[in-house]
Amino acid sequence: MHQINSLFSFRANEDFLQNDIRVKPDLDALGVLGDAGWYCIRAILWAVDYELPKNVIALPEPVKNQAGVLIACGATLYWADGKMATFHCSFLANLTMDLTVIGTDGTLHVTDFIIPYEEKSGPFSVASRSNFAELHTGWVPQPSKHVVTTDLPQEALMVKEFCRLVQGIRDAGAKPEGKWPAITRKTQVVMDAVKTSIDKGFESVDVVS
Repeated sequence: MHQINSLFSFRANEDFLQNDIRVKPDLDALGVLGDAGWYCIRAILWAVDYELPKNVIALPEPVKNQAGVLIACGATLYWADGKMATFHCSFLANLTMDLTVIGTDGTLHVTDFIIPYEEKSGPFSVASRSNFAELHTGWVPQPSKHVVTTDLPQEALMVKEFCRLVQGIRDAGAKPEGKWPAITRKTQVVMDAVKTSIDKGFESVDVVS
């Protein structure tokens, strides 16, 4: 794997930009980074099997509201083996949810990785060993399109998984699941490093596991 790009933006209305808790420094001071940026970072970590990056550098010129809360920002993440990822999140741009994962011989592209276009299906495309067609008039082979379907929307599946974990503890003596807390903590660690980089003038910040 060489590079990952993730983007989550939506154009918030004036009421949101003035009154939502996400834009209040005393309520949710991380702003767009703590909201849309969380999903971007989580998607990147998913693509690398939750391996933490070595360091992050925030992108310059983030947008803040009058209270100093972030409403658009981004960062670049670096791994010791040469992998790199970038993300951008914004309350000021058209609704977009893109994830692109680029490897040596293939590319994965998802264009609705947070809220699907339709509740019970999720499309994605895969390009494998792509090249130029003769005279550079197209691609060969062309990316293939795929759709994952489900009988339940993702929110219901999340509640179902939570209930399964609780039931296992209550009825079968199972121990609390460690997977989700570990993933959540890693996401938070990266997000905190990005915020630190912004606060320090876009310096490189090491990610401490």
